[in-house]
Amino acid sequence: MMSVQGEVRHQQLLPGTGAVVGVSRAAFGSDRNSESVFIHCILTNIKEKEEQELEEERENPSGFTSLPLDEETYLALAHQKYKNGDYKQALEHSTLVYERNSLRTDNLLLMGAIYYQLSDFDMCIAKNEEALRIEPRFAECYGNMANAWKEKGNIDLAIRYYLHAIELRPNFCDAWSNLASAYMRKGRLGEAAQCCRQALALNPLLVDAHSNLGNLMKAQGMVQEAYSCYLEALRIQPTFAIAWSNLAGLFMESGDLNRALQYYKEAVKLKPQFPDAYLNLGNVYKALGMPQEAIVCYQRAIQMRPNYAIAYGNLASTYYEQSQLDMAILHYKQAITCDPRFLEAYNNLGNALKEFGRVEEAIQCYNQCLALQPSHPQALTNLGNIYMEWNMVPAAASYYKATLRVTTGLSAPFNNLAIIYKQQGNYADAISCYNEVLRIDPLAADGLVNRGNTYKEIGRVSEAIQDYIRAINIRPTMAEAHANLASAYKDSGLVEAAIKSYKQALHLRPEFPEATCNLLHTLQCVCNWEDRDKMFAEVEGIIKRQINMSVLPSVQPFHAIAYPIDPLLALEIRYSNSPFAYALQNECSSLKFSLCYCSRSYASHCLKIASRFSLPSFNHPSPVPIKRNGGFERLRIGYVSSDFGNHPLSHLMGSVFGMHNREHVEVFCYALSPNDNTEWRQRIQFEAEHFVDVSAMTSDVIAKMINEDKIQILINLNGYTKGARNEIFAMQPAPIQVSYMGFPGTTGATYIDYLVTDEFVSPLRYAHIYSEKIVHLPHCYFVNDYKQKNLDALDSNCQHKRSDYGLPEGKFIFACFNQLYKMDPEIFNTWCNILKRVPNSALWLLRFPAAGEMRLRAYAVAQGVQPEQIIFTDVAMKNEHIRRSALADLFLDTPLCNAHTTGTDILWAGLPMITLPLEKMATRVAGSLCLATGLGDEMIVSSMKEYEEKAVTLALNRPKLQALTNKLKAVRMTCPLFDTARWVRNLERSYFKMWNLHCSGQRPQHFKSYPLMFRQNESLQPLSSGVNRGMKQFDLNLLHESFDLSLN
Repeated sequence: MMSVQGEVRHQQLLPGTGAVVGVSRAAFGSDRNSESVFIHCILTNIKEKEEQELEEERENPSGFTSLPLDEETYLALAHQKYKNGDYKQALEHSTLVYERNSLRTDNLLLMGAIYYQLSDFDMCIAKNEEALRIEPRFAECYGNMANAWKEKGNIDLAIRYYLHAIELRPNFCDAWSNLASAYMRKGRLGEAAQCCRQALALNPLLVDAHSNLGNLMKAQGMVQEAYSCYLEALRIQPTFAIAWSNLAGLFMESGDLNRALQYYKEAVKLKPQFPDAYLNLGNVYKALGMPQEAIVCYQRAIQMRPNYAIAYGNLASTYYEQSQLDMAILHYKQAITCDPRFLEAYNNLGNALKEFGRVEEAIQCYNQCLALQPSHPQALTNLGNIYMEWNMVPAAASYYKATLRVTTGLSAPFNNLAIIYKQQGNYADAISCYNEVLRIDPLAADGLVNRGNTYKEIGRVSEAIQDYIRAINIRPTMAEAHANLASAYKDSGLVEAAIKSYKQALHLRPEFPEATCNLLHTLQCVCNWEDRDKMFAEVEGIIKRQINMSVLPSVQPFHAIAYPIDPLLALEIRYSNSPFAYALQNECSSLKFSLCYCSRSYASHCLKIASRFSLPSFNHPSPVPIKRNGGFERLRIGYVSSDFGNHPLSHLMGSVFGMHNREHVEVFCYALSPNDNTEWRQRIQFEAEHFVDVSAMTSDVIAKMINEDKIQILINLNGYTKGARNEIFAMQPAPIQVSYMGFPGTTGATYIDYLVTDEFVSPLRYAHIYSEKIVHLPHCYFVNDYKQKNLDALDSNCQHKRSDYGLPEGKFIFACFNQLYKMDPEIFNTWCNILKRVPNSALWLLRFPAAGEMRLRAYAVAQGVQPEQIIFTDVAMKNEHIRRSALADLFLDTPLCNAHTTGTDILWAGLPMITLPLEKMATRVAGSLCLATGLGDEMIVSSMKEYEEKAVTLALNRPKLQALTNKLKAVRMTCPLFDTARWVRNLERSYFKMWNLHCSGQRPQHFKSYPLMFRQNESLQPLSSGVNRGMKQFDLNLLHESFDLSLN
């Protein structure tokens, strides 16, 4: 006697997935359709009586019997209908007998059995109690009442009645068998085994006892023994449908779905009215991917048992998986009507309602589930998911943590908590959570990829690669794992391996925007220009679709600055709801719009991340002007960067933080990266007035610290470069927030008020493509630190020779030290033309990366350039790089993305350049550098044709080139480009202008700062003490003067 195992769907929804996980719910006990209702003896007697009556009828055709004919006829009909499963008709006939004779205990016993099958357990108990009042020692009545109490959930009372039945009739084998079932429900497996064996000792042919003993063996993990028990039952009675069903259950759990299907079919063939077997037959069909067949089976089960809650639940789940949400909702509700305490139905109804968009109703369902069982882990997790989607991160985290207090066996809450921790910059806890995910399921490829992503983000790239490779070994078709492995390979300098992995990801999933865009960028990094136009067209299509869908673009802003995007794209952009976008469509090219759109989308993404911290709005410092009368108030400036260390930003700005005038400005540096123990980090840490390592803090804690430090102007030195935490700025901890240096373009962020730039890099005619207000610094916005840090690079006693690097002594050497991704076929073809036109010339490039060398050599040869005209050297340390730059004769810039840091390097080395400014900010920086030397007219050109002619002319006119070189070397110590102190004073004046506008209640606005003139003895240098004692009598009033607001 077994109640067949029914599957219940637990849906566990993860962000970005919709995964549905099926979990079987085992419930050992007796199946009502196979339950002995202890009418066996009665039915035997009735059968004998029926045979006797037929014999009497043959002998007595007149129809006279010793008992009233109608009463016996109705009783016989009731028994017949009961055996056929027609319980309502059986009850009608039995009721007629009861009306004629209410004291017939055999009829009362039958009525109790009928009510049991109709699930009216109270009436079943009442009729058996009525029979016991007539015949107190009627053992079968106690047995049937035990069955009813077991169905009502009172297993202890059921056991008492089974034991009383056995006390009345010790050889009552059915009672022993059903008592075993009750003990199994209580987990008392030892006693259950004893009862089964007692039943079999009384009747070795009792197939129910063999079957229940098999269930007991199965519950103890003794599968082979269970199999033997079921086979023994079938040996005794090959038509015993229950044993076939239980045998099918064994094969289903072992994964042999075809054998399970065969045996469930045999069960329902032998017993057509077997709803539990139809339920599990439906489960097998569903597992085999045959949903329509599963639906038919569930419907058959419901026809046989109209109040079959589990069948409604599984039917609903099948509809859910077929995306028939309306039918799923209907049947989940029906399951709850049948069983108001059906926890999984509430939970799964919530999932269906949520996916249907009825989120408030979904929340009610989850709460109803939790009202019945406060520790229901799936409902807790699903509530957390809703709050996560609503950006109510603290509420989401509390539900995930509540789930983990209930169970540590579910991976979803660990996974989702890890996502929260990672977004908050709490990488240690994120990794711990992913470790738990992998503890629960060591083969969880998603968990490995997610942990790998976290490792990669904190620079532990080798560990990330290991996780990605493990994920691929587990799930070779997982495109995300291949794409992320490619990204990690690229970060490790293994560019060819990265390209191979990106291509594999796209082979597995051709429509994979991130892989397509990252493959394009990786190919550009090694100058692989095959199918370049086709790939850019594909990327343009991706950008267009993502703009139309208002989703975060797959092209990263920092990559996009070097991309030539089709100008006609703007005409196809539908973004009519945004006045800003409308202006862009009408006033700028699509290239600029696309770049700005990428930035705006990433800025919006940062706002979303920031909102997950659920911080209240910050109170900002009072808008009180800084006193001009020598008071103690100072302007509090905060710099935020992940690049305080051995990074170009620190190479360029190393002296800036200590050069600020401490009488007027109080500087705070917030380091987002840990100490790399380099001289660059140590210098900034020592010279800045306040330096705080916040690398281990979450973004919300950093924002709180900045606010508590009462920062008035906060500078973002990262933009969209690696290591940035723009969500800090999205929380707006300071009243004025500024973008500078890290990212050469607009941030597109509403929470960034100003962009510090200059008039050449960001002309007024392009102001509308910036979301920030533009601040034009005098001369050049791009600062450097060479006069303070790299004077020794100019020492004539330390200069290198060409032979030190294998450079030809007698050749004219053109050079480009930019990263290879900044190059494109047009500029390289121009270089090849130059080489062919200038006799005895060569082009000096860097292995930046090395994987590009072979391709560029091949391209050059294909253009008719001699192999020896292309020279590659390795990347060198900063001072060596500057010194050896002077070995070249002329620097050739890349128009699509200029030399920025490299441009200042070569100009400091005294090497002239040729640059072609275009429209984008990143294409105009080198021109600004040249202008700040005072020699810009001799180095800036206006077309590619002029670029080529200028290079050839200077190479062929050595005296002219030498004169330019001499002038450049002569102005290095006096020109504005290398005067860091003057640049800092001009920047401070801009800061004060921003603050005064704020104090006057005006919104941020464009303005231009005119140059502040220094006398020769006023040049400022940072002192080793970190205090600028050279700033003696600097007049604060000068900070408030010489501004032009004509840009408003």
